[in-house]
Parts: sequence; C-alpha cells; structure tokens
Amino acid sequence: MHRCAEKEGHCERCEGPLPFAFTMAFQPIVDLAEARVTTYEALVRGPAGESAGSILAQVTPRLLYRFDQACRIRAIELASQLGMTESLSINFLPNAVYEPMACIQATLAISAQVGWPLERLVFEVTESEQVQDQQHLHSIIEAYRATGFTTALDDFGNGFANLDLLVGLHPDRLKIDRMLVSSCDRDSRRQAILRAIIALGHELGIELIAEGVETREEALWLARSGISLQQGFFYARPGLESLTPGLEPALAALRQAI
Repeated sequence: MHRCAEKEGHCERCEGPLPFAFTMAFQPIVDLAEARVTTYEALVRGPAGESAGSILAQVTPRLLYRFDQACRIRAIELASQLGMTESLSINFLPNAVYEPMACIQATLAISAQVGWPLERLVFEVTESEQVQDQQHLHSIIEAYRATGFTTALDDFGNGFANLDLLVGLHPDRLKIDRMLVSSCDRDSRRQAILRAIIALGHELGIELIAEGVETREEALWLARSGISLQQGFFYARPGLESLTPGLEPALAALRQAI
C-alpha cells in the first residue's frame, strides 16, 4: 500500500526522476460570450511533439504517482515561463492520488516558487480510467476546492463519466465529450441530449465546456443554446510549449453572430 510521508510534506513514491522525457502542449478554452480565452489546458507531449499516447505508454504502475506529479510541475513551470495570464487546466489521475493534501504538496510548492495563483489552477478528472472509488474522488475534489482550485469532470457523456458520478461529486465544471458535440448543429438527437445537459448544469450550478468543437456551425449552435465555453480544433490545435495568439478578433466576430 502506498503511504504518503505527510508530516514531511512530501510523498515518497511521487518523487525522483522519470526514465523518459516529456513536455506540454497548450490548447485554449474560449468564452464566446466574452470573446476571450479564459483557460489553457496542458496536454502531455514528447519533447519533439510526439503524441500523448507515446508518452503514456511508458508510464508503468510503478511510475504512475511520479508521472502525475511531474506533469503538474512541468505544466505550471511552462505556463509561468510563457507568461500565461489565463487559468491553467491540468489533468489528474484519481488513482494517482493517495491522500489529497499530502499529494498536493509539490503543486503548492511549484506554484509558490513561480508565483502562480492557486485560484487560476483547474484540475480535470480524466475518465480514461474508471473511477474505482467515488468516495476517494469526492475527498480529492473537496480538498482541492478548499485549497482554492477549480475542479472539472472530463469527457462527460462518454465512457465512464456518467450521471451517477454527479450524485456524490460536486465538480465546478463538466467538459462535454466531443462525441456529443460533433455535428450538434444538425443532429436532433445530440441536440436533445445537450439541452438536457444544459438544464442539468444550470440546476446543479455547474459550468459547461464543449470539447471537440471543429466547425463554425457547431460553435454557434452551442453558444446560442447556452454553452459559451468551448474548446477544439476550430479555435486552435494544441501548441507545443506555446500559447495561441490573436484569437480575440475571430472570437468577437463569432460573438456578433450568436
């Protein structure tokens, strides 16, 4: 069993070098209602831009905790170096967090070191792995929110991110999976499901973000239906160790079309 050395403010299995190199790409999340970029999501890549899959394939169970911590540190370091003024969204693995407050120490330390405000950190629960212990995830989300972080549930509406998670979890945001977003401007079934999710988000006080937006028509339908926070290739592909400049004029034009 993994034990965290909480008294010393560190986790013994989260420390040490990794046997492979990696870096981060950053993809913007925009708000069409305000015509601006609000957040950048940090996405793992190889040093030369190799895919996330090629890096994740090297993460053995023994390296899981260490990799999760290293991703947080690298993302915050790079965001600071790039002069990011927007919020920073970082994916995290629930099964890589043994005790929330002990395992967050490296995040707090690097944030203090570079002067990154804690209220500008968003942690996304990645649902590529099944949530095995919902009570544990509830404890993580509550601890993160108490620290000042924003929390998000990724890939909502697909895979393991189902409605039952919202019975016990209270995330600040839901990121709607691209499966529901694709062709939403002309698919009546997707529209019906999205309208139900919009009503659900409103009722629960949860912000919604549409992932995988690839066309102007999708962007406008979503915004007109009430989802102004959006992310996808229509706006920008992830930039390797870089941000996306000059989006504001195009976002302003879209806002006028809503």
